[in-house]
Amino acid sequence: MRPLRITLVTIAVFQLALGALFVIAPTHAHQLFGLAPAEPGWSDWLFAMMGARFLGFGYGMLVAARDPARHVTWINAMIVIQLIDWIATISHLIGGTVRLSQVSTASFMPVLFIAALLWFHPRRVAAHRG
Repeated sequence: MRPLRITLVTIAVFQLALGALFVIAPTHAHQLFGLAPAEPGWSDWLFAMMGARFLGFGYGMLVAARDPARHVTWINAMIVIQLIDWIATISHLIGGTVRLSQVSTASFMPVLFIAALLWFHPRRVAAHRG
């Protein structure tokens, strides 16, 4: 379970860092990702709403890291979220609405997270043991 716990904590760090950035400094987040100017003005509100969800799932990953077998629902939810994130990122890259420099790690980290979560998934590990 150690590799899974490390994976969950790593995902939590990403989620919590982005969540804090989007809630505390949404305008700076726009600039950091090269999405300036931050218009329309309501985009800061949307970033804060998104940040709240990042913070919630970051917390969920920390909860799951304590006892992955007991918190499989958090793990499964993160697999789905990462898949949706990756599909959206690739779609927008292909469509030309964002550049690779803007999406940065979102172009590949979801795939790595999904692979690790599936490989170290408590149900998969339990099935191989027994």
